Amino acid sequence: MAGLPVYSWRLAPDGLATRRQLRSLGLRPGGQDVVAQLERPRYRRGPLIAFLYRVDRALPVRPMTAGRQAALAAANTARRTCPTCRRDAGYVIPVRLGECIPCAFPDSEQRAA
Repeated sequence: MAGLPVYSWRLAPDGLATRRQLRSLGLRPGGQDVVAQLERPRYRRGPLIAFLYRVDRALPVRPMTAGRQAALAAANTARRTCPTCRRDAGYVIPVRLGECIPCAFPDSEQRAA
């Protein structure tokens, strides 16, 4: 974003925070615009950029409602359910595989036995 002040890692002034830092304080940006950028050096892939927001303009995090909690639980259950065998894998199914490990690699169970 052009025209924003850029601060080096750990040198941002007080009163500015990233989304993650706001969340740890129980706050959210609340529709305010980005005020600055934070650059963290990464030597192989270029700098990592984080946006900074004003803490005094941040709003409190919205409370978790019963509907949001139910939707979140359903989404997490869907991420753990294998589309092939329809069982709860007990872990989040890797997107790269698209199914649980026993369904993706059926002969590996025979070798382990």
